[in-house]
Amino acid sequence: MKTSNEILKLVNECLSQLPYERKPKSLYEPVEYVLSLGGKRIRPVLMLMGYNLWREDPEQILMPAVGLETYHNYTLLHDDLMDNADVRRGYPTVHRKWDANKAILSGDSMLVLAYQRMQQVPADKLPAVLELFTETALEIGEGQEYDMTFETRDDVTEAEYIEMIRLKTSVLLACALKMGALLADAPQEDADRLYRLGEQVGLAFQLQDDLLDVYGDPKVFGKAIGGDIVSNKKTYMLINAFLRANDKQRQALTRWIGAKTFERDVKVAEVTRLYDQIGIRQLCEQKINYYFQQASQTLSEVNVPDERKAQLRQYMDELLHRNK
Repeated sequence: MKTSNEILKLVNECLSQLPYERKPKSLYEPVEYVLSLGGKRIRPVLMLMGYNLWREDPEQILMPAVGLETYHNYTLLHDDLMDNADVRRGYPTVHRKWDANKAILSGDSMLVLAYQRMQQVPADKLPAVLELFTETALEIGEGQEYDMTFETRDDVTEAEYIEMIRLKTSVLLACALKMGALLADAPQEDADRLYRLGEQVGLAFQLQDDLLDVYGDPKVFGKAIGGDIVSNKKTYMLINAFLRANDKQRQALTRWIGAKTFERDVKVAEVTRLYDQIGIRQLCEQKINYYFQQASQTLSEVNVPDERKAQLRQYMDELLHRNK
C-alpha cells in the first residue's frame, strides 16, 4: 500500500510531464499555468487510494486520475471568473493574468482535455467510467447554478445549502473514490460505499472551506480571508447566523448584508465578530466532525482488511485537521 504522500508524488510527476504540443500555444499556456500552481490534488489522490485498496499498481491509472484533476481545475478557473476572484493559491487567477476571454476559452479546452485523459482506461471499463464522470460533471454544474441563485435569495435553508455543496464539491470526491474502485474491479457494493464515503468527506471539506474563509490565515489559506462575507455568500455560517441571532444581532447582520458601500476589512471584522457572539464557529466545527465521523463509519464497512484501509483513514484524518 502506498501512502498519500507517495501517491501525491506520482500525481505531481505525471502532471509536470504532460506534453502540450498543440497550437496555438497561447491557448494552452493558461492550462499549464493552472495545473502548475500546486494544490492538494485531493481528487486524484483519493482515486488512486481507492484503487489501491484492491490493487498494488495505482500508477496504472494515473492518466484518468490526472484527467479528474484537470476537470477540477477547469471548474476553479471558471469559478474564479464568475466570482471575479483575484488570487488562487497565492497566484493571480487566469482572467487577471490574461483576460476573461482567455479564461473562458482555455477553460473550455481544459474540459475537453479532461475527457481525453479520462478515457485512457481499459476498453471494458470505459462505459462505466465515462457514465460516472459525465453524471458528476452535470451535477457539479447544477451545484454551481444553485450557488449563484442563492446569492439573490434571502430564504436559503441549511438543507438547501448542504445539497448545493454536495453537488458542487462532494460528488467529485465521491466520483474519484468510486472510479478507483471500479478500475480495480472492486465489488459493486464496495464501490458504492466509497462513493458515499466521498460524499461525506466532501461535505466536511466544503464546510471547512467556509470556516477557513472566515478564520483561516491568508498566508496559509492561499487567498484573502473574508471573501464569502464580502460577497454575501449564503454559507452554512451565514445561514445559521441568521437562524440563531437575537434581534439586535440579526439587525446588524441585515445591515451589513444590505450595505452597498463599505470598507472591506471593516465588514469582514464586524460580521466575524457577530459570528463569534452567536457561536457559529463552534457550530460549524461540530458539523464538520459529524460528517467525518460518518465517513469513518462508512470506511469501516468496506470489505477489505483494516490494514489495507489504514492509509486512506490516515489521509482522511489529515483532511480533517487541515488549515488550508
